Amino acid sequence: MQHKVRISYYLSHPIQYFSPLLREMAKSFQLQVYYFSDISIKGGMDKGFGQNIKWDIPLLEGYNSCFIKNYSGSSSLDNRFWDLINPGVIKKLFDDPSSIIIMNGWSYCTSLIAIFFARLMGKKIWLRIENPYSKEIRKRKHILWLKKLLLKHLLFRFFIDKCLYIGKDSKDFFKLYGVPDNRLIYTPYCVDNEYFHNAWLLYREKKTQLLQELNLPANRIIILFTGKYQPVKRPIDLIKAYALLQSFNIALVMVGEGELRRDMETYIKDHKLQHIYLTGFVNQSQISRYYAIADMLVLCSESETWGLSVNEAMNFELPVVVSDTVGCSHDLVEQGKNGFIFERGNVQQLADCLKQLIRDDSFRKEAGKLSLSTVQQYNTGVIIENVKIAAEEEEK
Repeated sequence: MQHKVRISYYLSHPIQYFSPLLREMAKSFQLQVYYFSDISIKGGMDKGFGQNIKWDIPLLEGYNSCFIKNYSGSSSLDNRFWDLINPGVIKKLFDDPSSIIIMNGWSYCTSLIAIFFARLMGKKIWLRIENPYSKEIRKRKHILWLKKLLLKHLLFRFFIDKCLYIGKDSKDFFKLYGVPDNRLIYTPYCVDNEYFHNAWLLYREKKTQLLQELNLPANRIIILFTGKYQPVKRPIDLIKAYALLQSFNIALVMVGEGELRRDMETYIKDHKLQHIYLTGFVNQSQISRYYAIADMLVLCSESETWGLSVNEAMNFELPVVVSDTVGCSHDLVEQGKNGFIFERGNVQQLADCLKQLIRDDSFRKEAGKLSLSTVQQYNTGVIIENVKIAAEEEEK
């Protein structure tokens, strides 16, 4: 029987995108997962959506996990430092037989506590974060100077053994702060490709039925947006671009919810726009139906560390149009081939990109096929293989 390396994974809370990865890791490693909050299991306020959210897919099946009590009293997780205060993590680390721990993120108090005490206990600390280089370099010079002092000369030098990067922009972030190639592990951001592609195979011949069930118009080219209606996602940019394309037979479906809903509805009403549908929050078990009826996906965020909805959409053979500040644009989008990258906030450029996809059916279909073949390379198997190689080297 092949020896399985022990790895412990520390995360803020169960995340719908991470659970498939953890299930697969449990097949290859002796994996133990520790969570600092159960908010996504019991349901709690999501400020971005502006409502209580409880995911309707299994998040804890297929791997060993436990929760460490959070004493912060916070009713939500919003990347605020004091949202997670879990002193029990120290005892868990002491009792944990794993020599390798993977810390997901560093924005919470508990994350830094865990990193500090894991180093004192002589464990190998691997850090996986989303931070993109393109966002980092837009920060003020004095902030960058301070971060270089803290990250390059302290955290990455004395506490972190390996850095797990999720894509090109993520790798450049680590390089900015002096992490050499031999301490970098490629762990691409991915979704459960098999799950979403199987959903596409199930639904692709049922588009007419799905359109009826979702009360959406037939015989229109559907532009899809999925995300929170909040300023950082810039949903009104897409509505403005849609307004420039009214001569085409199109519809805009915006899956999500959030603080900008009223502003979006006002803009739609004031400009007398037709065939725009604001769905409200759609849970994970139902989202595939919207990808299946769409003809393209748009993500026009001001700042997006990756944008996993792009991965999901590409499994449904959809071309994608994303702003240049969406992290995955550097990895998943080949300009003019499986979609387009446009300048953040440039509504006219966004409209021009959409126009090329709308008016050319054959290009749209070929772009979708390329999307599928591209996203299949971003899978859990790549992560597990690269982690396995690095873990075995650590054990030598």
